[in-house]
Amino acid sequence: MYPGTVAATDPGRRAVIMGEGTTVTYGELDAGSVRLARLLRDTGMGPGDHFAIMMENHPRYCEVVWAALRSGFYVTAINSHLTAAEAAFIADDCEAQVLVTSAALAEKAEAMLVDTPNVRRRLMIDGTATHHESYEQATGAYPAGPLDDERRGTVMLYSSGTTGRPKGVKFPLPTGEASLGEGEIAAHNQARYGFREGMIYLNPAPLYHAAPLRVSLAVQSLGGTVVIMERFDPENALMLIARERVTHSQWVPTMFVRMLKLPEAARAKWDLSSHEVAVHAAAPCPVETKEQMIRWWGPIIEEYYAGTENIGSTSISADEWMSHKGSVGRASQGAVIHICDDAGEELALGASGTVYFELPGAVFEYHHDSEKTKGTAHPAHPTWRTLGDIGWLDEDGYLYLTDRKAFMIVSGGVNIYPQEIEDTLVTHPAVLDVAVFGVPNEEMGEEVKAVVQPMEWGTSHEDLTAALRAWCEVRLAGYKRPRTYDFVEQLPRLDNGKLYKRTLRDRYWEGRPSRVI
Repeated sequence: MYPGTVAATDPGRRAVIMGEGTTVTYGELDAGSVRLARLLRDTGMGPGDHFAIMMENHPRYCEVVWAALRSGFYVTAINSHLTAAEAAFIADDCEAQVLVTSAALAEKAEAMLVDTPNVRRRLMIDGTATHHESYEQATGAYPAGPLDDERRGTVMLYSSGTTGRPKGVKFPLPTGEASLGEGEIAAHNQARYGFREGMIYLNPAPLYHAAPLRVSLAVQSLGGTVVIMERFDPENALMLIARERVTHSQWVPTMFVRMLKLPEAARAKWDLSSHEVAVHAAAPCPVETKEQMIRWWGPIIEEYYAGTENIGSTSISADEWMSHKGSVGRASQGAVIHICDDAGEELALGASGTVYFELPGAVFEYHHDSEKTKGTAHPAHPTWRTLGDIGWLDEDGYLYLTDRKAFMIVSGGVNIYPQEIEDTLVTHPAVLDVAVFGVPNEEMGEEVKAVVQPMEWGTSHEDLTAALRAWCEVRLAGYKRPRTYDFVEQLPRLDNGKLYKRTLRDRYWEGRPSRVI
């Protein structure tokens, strides 16, 4: 199934519901995507060519992406919060021939002009600009009837760039009898989470990220409805579950933290009884946070660990997690996990090392970067791939992530993993968010630094420092405790839950030699 199937039999079914209430039916979704597909072909694009979308969460976002999925094109979703230069790099690197944007981003889109010389046509939804024509007028000139020669396209999304410049993750275009849409993701989620036709799925995250976009498309591949929040707000998310009778949802741990820190009255006022499955991923979840979520929502919390590269994944249910607290689950969908040291030797159970997935048939490349592609492979087993994370396996085969290898702190020859320290600090009631990393120390090489975003900015930093030192003293070994604390009003956390730690860390290492991350 895909939008064209639903549109033919039930055109009035809701495909999209925005948080503010705007709806898009399957008939409208299908017609809009067909019209754009015809325009793209008329622009000269053929199978395997690229176009890009740079928009906020918008009622027509899925329409634009479905034009690629039914026409054999690659579509790259660009983070709408990037600077013009950063966004232009992606549009140029992915070789986009057409760029679709919105009036809300007109200034940024216009500023990208000089650095995107290969973009031949620029379309703007909800308005126009000097170098951008009206999307509605341009696509409206084409018929909405079924395409004669549909073939499956796919997304080519870029990494977050938390440890370097963003990389385009490219897969071969599906061939043969592959159905349109995100059928494989839909099938897995049917089996694992009970996805089905008629489901109501809440997406609280930006659609330019991999999981929010691809799972939303998978829901529409099954004939379900996607509720899209314009931006995440903790109480508004609860309201939407109640208002739309949401059955399924997906989150990142920072969203859990923010919902848990709502006043009890705000948490209790909404009817969440329709909610069957809440999936979380993208970043580590503190054990205490997950325990509180399970107590609140019940055993509907599911977790998985994977990457945009699709080299392997794990999964774990709430019941499993309660007996393996802190784990991200066991290997799923045919993958095998290997934990290896820096020389590539496989380690014993319980020992921490680089996490490799062995998954037959997994094929991807970093666009225009063969060296980075090779760098994901095990030195002796090219089919074993890593996302750069460190972890260990228990005797039952459950994986526990320690941290990103790039963010490990080496102090006096001892490896310290920031994730454990961050998980400890964020559970303090006065802390909204925190980043931990290594900063220069003349004697030890590096020492542990914590940068904290307080719940209330007016809190005395001196008093909060003292409170956090006392908090860590009974929860962390001495060598793991932050030596110093700094405070900021807002940490640079991406809205997919990942912390843009490099920008914080680099300030402290300016003019000093450090490990490259």
